Amino acid sequence: MMTTPQTLPANAATKDDRIFRTTKLLAAIIAPFLVAAFYILFLRTSETGELFAWQISSGMTAMMLAAAYLGGVWYFVQVVLARRWHHIKIGLLPITAFASILGIATLLHWDKFNHASASFVTWTVVYLITPFLVPAVWLSNRRTDPGTPDDRDAVIPIAFRWAMGAAGVIAVVVSALLFLSPGTMVAVWPWPLTPLTARVAAAMFALQGLVGLGIGLDARWSSARVILQSQGLSIIFILIGVARAWSEFNPANPGTYVFIGVLLTPLIAIVACTLVMDARRQPVSVRPAP
Repeated sequence: MMTTPQTLPANAATKDDRIFRTTKLLAAIIAPFLVAAFYILFLRTSETGELFAWQISSGMTAMMLAAAYLGGVWYFVQVVLARRWHHIKIGLLPITAFASILGIATLLHWDKFNHASASFVTWTVVYLITPFLVPAVWLSNRRTDPGTPDDRDAVIPIAFRWAMGAAGVIAVVVSALLFLSPGTMVAVWPWPLTPLTARVAAAMFALQGLVGLGIGLDARWSSARVILQSQGLSIIFILIGVARAWSEFNPANPGTYVFIGVLLTPLIAIVACTLVMDARRQPVSVRPAP
């Protein structure tokens, strides 16, 4: 009886860049939860006490988390639609870090959650399970990546990759400070945080940081395009959140303007890189990605 590629043993898997059905299935399951969370946090921001897993007193924090979820919706829809693994591979480890930090934060701040809420049950299940499921599909599917570019592709300039990697390191450091020393960061943050929401912010910075590091390690534009689209969409909605929640910001705090700059700089870079790299795509020889 002929064996299908999906049932081949691990050591027989060919590097054909396919995306396994399990990867697509997980993405299809996760995406609707993110849509629901975005709706609550961005469009019904003042009702998180009734509709979400816990009451988020800061509208800016709620909308920033919502923006991360919207970027996740875009990413997971692309996973479902994509035909090549390397097009979407960079996003999975950052999502693992994001989910893991939120899972640990849930356990550390268990008493802050609304245990009678259906949203809390959903939140708990998602963030205690996805830190294991997402890296599992990454580990399984990564062996199909041949390390070669698309038939029409472009090489990301080394300067941009170094810049993304450096920004990624900075974001990871900020994430570590928010998670490990939330009291210190609450004191200097440009809008009000609590220890729980500081650790939620840590998850978002970890996501951004690992995306930057992932792009720094893969020169194929086809590997970076989807995750950069996701990041750009998130940043746009964070900026909308800043405008809506401006009254929460402290204009005398230099961090307010640093935060806005930290949003605008990568957004401009993402738009510029997308325009330039899409224009540079051309037929390329099959070769390992540097």
